[in-house]
Amino acid sequence: MSANHVALQPGASKFRRIINDSRSLGVLLLLCTLFSLIITNIKGIGSLYYDFWEMEIPGFHHLHLPHSIIHFVNDALMTLFFFHVAIDIKKEITQGELSSPSRMMFPSVSALFGVAVPAIIFIITTAGTAYTNGWAIPTATDIAFTLGMISLLGKAVPHSMKVFLTALAIIDDLCAILIIALFYGSSLYFIWLAGVAIMAIVIFLINRNFHSKPVYIITAALGLVMWYCMYRSGIHASFAGVILAFILPISKMPAFEKRLSLPVNFVIVPLFALANTSIFITPAAVSGLTSPLSIGIILGLFLGKPLGITLAVFLMVKLRLVRLANVRWAQFIGMGMLAGIGFTMSIFVSNLSFPEDKILKDIAKLSVLIASALAMIVGYIWLKAFSPKKENS
Repeated sequence: MSANHVALQPGASKFRRIINDSRSLGVLLLLCTLFSLIITNIKGIGSLYYDFWEMEIPGFHHLHLPHSIIHFVNDALMTLFFFHVAIDIKKEITQGELSSPSRMMFPSVSALFGVAVPAIIFIITTAGTAYTNGWAIPTATDIAFTLGMISLLGKAVPHSMKVFLTALAIIDDLCAILIIALFYGSSLYFIWLAGVAIMAIVIFLINRNFHSKPVYIITAALGLVMWYCMYRSGIHASFAGVILAFILPISKMPAFEKRLSLPVNFVIVPLFALANTSIFITPAAVSGLTSPLSIGIILGLFLGKPLGITLAVFLMVKLRLVRLANVRWAQFIGMGMLAGIGFTMSIFVSNLSFPEDKILKDIAKLSVLIASALAMIVGYIWLKAFSPKKENS
């Protein structure tokens, strides 16, 4: 028994290193995306693969639940992703890099400019067209890919810049969550919103007054009820995960985070990538890449993000709101480029922007993939070229 245990330890520790490495999720998402795109466009197999994600789940329609596999992934499973993201946000606000007004201001203002400028570029590009509902698509930053790219860059990016971009990506996600909740819901049903409020109050009181292990099970069950009420309320169901994270006490965050990290990062998010990048690259989709919709997304992510973030930093330095020693503007531009990796959130918003039009959804998703690939490649090369080693040599 002890020999087996010793033999398994190196493999187990190697597995833990892999799953804890921020590059792993980025690589996995990239592989899932390539697999999904390739298999979807293989004659015969592609239609079967696409139809699998659109398959109806028996009985779910009658229960008013997400009734196809792709909708279940996007509306149910992704709630756990949003819960996990909100835990990170809460942790940073309460005891991390965003725990004081002075520490919060720099990445917060940069993130807001990084959301506003891409949205403005998209709105200007698509003015007078039927695409304006997609204004929020280029505003998002994908944490997994962005942190993965920072890890790949290693010492080419100073630690302070890594902290800045991590905080910025977290605030950017909070902005995306609020945009989804405020602008991409349907008609509100207040009786179901009342149900959300009641469940939130009950969960808050239980977790404040009780600390035994069964509380976690009760919280999960009540959270499921809250999710269903949110799903029926007209606000996107994923917002239930955000509310749950913010009403739970900070002392209970590590337990939930520990249990969720592996399934969220290595099951739910890859499933989301597989389901949502099943895109037929048809002549219509390719020709759509020259449309204002595609141009607005690509310009918003690839140019709008670095422009907005660098402009925010420039204004804060000039107005003496922040003091930066040895400012390397080239590195801030590079950070802004990496923030243009939209992927998960941008694809999520693409689904919400054009729910009834598959062609527009496919054009938007392809545009997100192109912009994100450009941001990854150019951002990586740019930061390598302007790394401190290069400048000091």
